[in-house]
Parts: sequence; C-alpha cells; structure tokens
Amino acid sequence: MDKLLAVIKREFLERVRTRWFLIATLLGPVFFAGITVLPAWMAIRERGSNDAANLRIIDATGAGLGDRIAHGISAAYDSAPLPQVVTVAPSGVADAERDATAAVVRRQFRGYLVLDSSTLSGTQARYAGRNASSIADVERLRGVVERQVLASRLEHAGVDAARVDSLTNARFRMPAERITDKGRGGSGTGNAIFAMVLAFLLYIMIILYGQTVLRSVLEEKTTRVAEVIVASVKPDVLMAGKVLGVGAVGLLQQVLWFAGGAAVTVYLLPFLQKAARVSGGAVSAAPQGGPGALLGLDIGVGTVVAYLAFFLLGYLLYSALFAAVGAMVNSEQEAQQAAFPVMLPLIASAVLIQPIVANPESGVAHFAAWFPLTAPIVMPMRMGLVSTSPVEVIGVLAGLAVAVVAAIWVAARIYRVGLLMYGKRPNLPELVRWIKQAA
Repeated sequence: MDKLLAVIKREFLERVRTRWFLIATLLGPVFFAGITVLPAWMAIRERGSNDAANLRIIDATGAGLGDRIAHGISAAYDSAPLPQVVTVAPSGVADAERDATAAVVRRQFRGYLVLDSSTLSGTQARYAGRNASSIADVERLRGVVERQVLASRLEHAGVDAARVDSLTNARFRMPAERITDKGRGGSGTGNAIFAMVLAFLLYIMIILYGQTVLRSVLEEKTTRVAEVIVASVKPDVLMAGKVLGVGAVGLLQQVLWFAGGAAVTVYLLPFLQKAARVSGGAVSAAPQGGPGALLGLDIGVGTVVAYLAFFLLGYLLYSALFAAVGAMVNSEQEAQQAAFPVMLPLIASAVLIQPIVANPESGVAHFAAWFPLTAPIVMPMRMGLVSTSPVEVIGVLAGLAVAVVAAIWVAARIYRVGLLMYGKRPNLPELVRWIKQAA
C-alpha cells in the first residue's frame, strides 16, 4: 500500500506542479464561458446587422410584390435601407439576373431575389448571393418573403389591409421548459446546450488523461526506466498508481472547473439572460436555486456527483486500456495504431452526440447509455436532456463499474508481461497467452 501511495503521489505531483496544469485549470472556465457567451454575443450582433438586407429584388410578378417585400425586409432588419427593386417582364428575368450577378460579384449587393408568377401563387422565390450557404440568413429572408406573400394574397382575397398587417406581423415565441419527476425543471433549450457541452467536456477529458497514461507508460518502457522501477515495485502496483495518480489530477481539475464555471456564470448572468431574451427567452422560466437554476438548468448536487462518478469510472476504464496499449507497443507510431480500437467507442460517442440530442429517447440512445464503453459520455448527456430515474443512473453506474473491474483485470495482466517485452507488437493470440501466463 505504501508503494502504491508513493506512485500515486509521484504521478499526481508531477502533473499538478506543471505550468500547463495551472494554465488549463485557470482558463478552463473562461474557455467554456466563452463558447457559451460568444455565440450569444454573435447572435445579438447578427440580429442588429443590416448587411444581409443589401439585396436587389427582381420583380417579374407585375403586382408590385417587390416593393412590399423590400419594405418588409427593411423593417425586419432594424430599418435597414430599402433593397433595390428592379421591375421586369417575365421575359426579361434572365437578363436581369445576369446584371444582378455581375453586381454581386462587384460586391455592390450581397445577393438578389427573384419574384415571378410562382411567388405570387405562394409556391417559391429564388435567391442567389454570397451568403447563400448561410442557413440563418436564407431562413430569415425566406420568413420575410413568406409573410409578405401571404399578406399580398390576403389583400387580393379582400381582407382589410390593417387586418392583414396585424395577422402577418405577429411574432410568436414558445420557450420550452422541462418537466421532470420532481416537477418543472427549467429550460429545455438550456439543458440541451449544457448536455452537449458536458458530453464534449467528458470526451476531451477522458481522451486527454487516458492518453497521458499511455504516453507515460510508453516513455518509461522505451527509456528502460520501467526495468529499474519494477525491481522495487510490482507492475500491477505501478499501473494502478499511474492510473489513480493521473485520474486524481483529472478529478481535481473537474472539481475546480465546476466551481470556477459556477462563479463565472454568476458574474455573467445578466448578459446571458439578455442574450437568451434576444434569442428566444429560454431563461425566462428559470427556477430558483444555484447558478445552474439561474440559467434554467436542472442541476443539483446529486447530478454533479453523478457526473463526476461517470467521469471517474470512464477515465478508469479507458486509462486501464490505454495503459495496456502502452505496455504492448515500442514506439509512438505503434501506440497510435494500437490505440485506435480503444478510441473507436469514444469516437462513436462523439458522433452520437447530435442524434441523441435530437432524440434522447431513441433505441440508439438507450443502448449507448447502457453500453459500458459509451456510457461515460452518453448517459450524463441523457441526464441533461430527459428525466432519468435514480434507479437507471445507479444501474448504468453499476454496469460501468463491473466493466472497469474487468478492464483493469485484463489490462493488469497485459501490463505485467508487456512492460518488459520488446520487439514485435503482439497479436491477439499472443495477448491471450500473456493474460493466461499472468493469471
């Protein structure tokens, strides 16, 4: 036990005392606050930008629809200058488009909009521009055109103009609020964003600290330092000390990030609430409580403990496998190749983040939440998206704990033999023989 504690202390202090650990720990909350606040800030600036309204409208409807849409665009883009309207006959659309394309190339306009008979019938309008691949710009323009076309058709159907304005200019908002087993649980949008950020954080931390164990083992093996160490410390104790020491560094950083993130959130709360009102008011229904509740997030002490438990078990699972890989190989190039099968479940977890956010109750989401190799990332994400019972969370943690024990048992036997083996990288039958020999 004394030797294990000595190895843990060495691995822990060796990393905590480095300048990079201090920099990463201090800037971690700032970074995650930045990826939360910066998009909101950009959304606010984008909302006030008039550049996307710098258009030329080619009106071939013969009904003055271009002027109506031009005024609608000006109003929608915070009283931007009216777009230029060019009225042409249906036969002159091609020439007008050529002229408009040349003007866009010369950067006189961002793009041009073509209105024809199909626009009058409420079917379609065509847009071409430098920002045509910007989904936000195109969707905003489409919404304006759709409202103005509807208003024009209502007027032609005999509806009073004032009534048309009141019907088509309404702005409908629908904030989404979660309901959990405990009742109302805060903003659904806020929890979804938090779940995605958390999954990304767990993914990065498990890979970062798991590969730190791999590189540490590989370095000691290739420099023959391991031969000296195992003379006084058993290989199993050495592996356990590395895994626990590096894991303690990761866990400390996680705790500091949670605390720092909560503090930063409190100071940035007024801005975040303003940004949320601009983007749709998702925070307006936030429950009372800590910093998470202030942002409309359903985060309690039990949830934070569960997140840390998933990180710790996920780290132990993958770091044991990475340690085994480090003992098997003899160079950095071999390590990258041998570590790829271990990385595959982590990569699959990252690929599944968006589909699971879209449908957290799907069969894929349930399977990935229970499968031990993807559970450390997927299950915490599902906890932020849907109401998960304590029994389910404990069940997943128990299954993950069993997988950790099995992984450590296999990795310890590979580590015990492979640490002092040099030459060709072992294949699968040889690995099985190592495990049997070490058992």
